[in-house]
Formats: sequence, structure tokens, C-alpha cells
Amino acid sequence: MAYLTDRKRATYRGSSRTGTTHFWRQTISAVGLAVLIPIFVLQFGSILGSSHADVLAYYGRPFPAIIAAMTITVAMVHFRHGMQVVIEDYTRGLTKKFLIILFTCIAYAFAATGLFALARIAL
Repeated sequence: MAYLTDRKRATYRGSSRTGTTHFWRQTISAVGLAVLIPIFVLQFGSILGSSHADVLAYYGRPFPAIIAAMTITVAMVHFRHGMQVVIEDYTRGLTKKFLIILFTCIAYAFAATGLFALARIAL
């Protein structure tokens, strides 16, 4: 017979048995975006309105391309986790599973498309 208290059973577990994992992933991606977005906006703003050849040359350099890639990746991870939290809060059953899969696919598709476009420009 196991003598587990309610507290012991609940340690590191939320209602979905994943504990605070979603919260921490969302927080970490939010902190990453708080650093990346201003850098990305400053870089993108400096090249905004330039000719096509200047933009290709600019994103052909490593630093702007890496910042853009990191921003795209972290933003889509943050989007995925945020949508999952919203879906888990407001839907149930098969609809919940379908929407989580749908928005995960959308986030990965946007990230892949953005990274592919950036790779085409940078390489």
C-alpha cells in the first residue's frame, strides 16, 4: 500500500501531468523575444526601403541572418506554446487535440517557410 499524500502526488504535476513545463517554456521564449525583437527591429529598420540587391547583400552577412533566423524560430515556438495554453483552457476532447495539432503544424510551417526564405537569401 502506497502512502502518498496529496502534496506528494501533485509535486511537479499539473492537471495534464506536465507540471509547469508550459509556463517555463513560454517564459523562456518570452525573455528570448524581449531581447531579439528590438535587435531585429533595429536591423530590419536600417535596411527597410533599400533596393533588392542591398537587402540580399545585407542578409547575406552572418549576423543579420542569424538574428532573423533566431527571431523567426523563437517567435514560432512562443506562438505554439501560447496557442496550446489558450486551446487547453477553452476547449475539450477531440476538438482540443485537433486544434493543438493544427496550430503546432501551422507554427512549424511558418518557421520552416521563414527559415527557407532566409536561407535562400543568405546563401
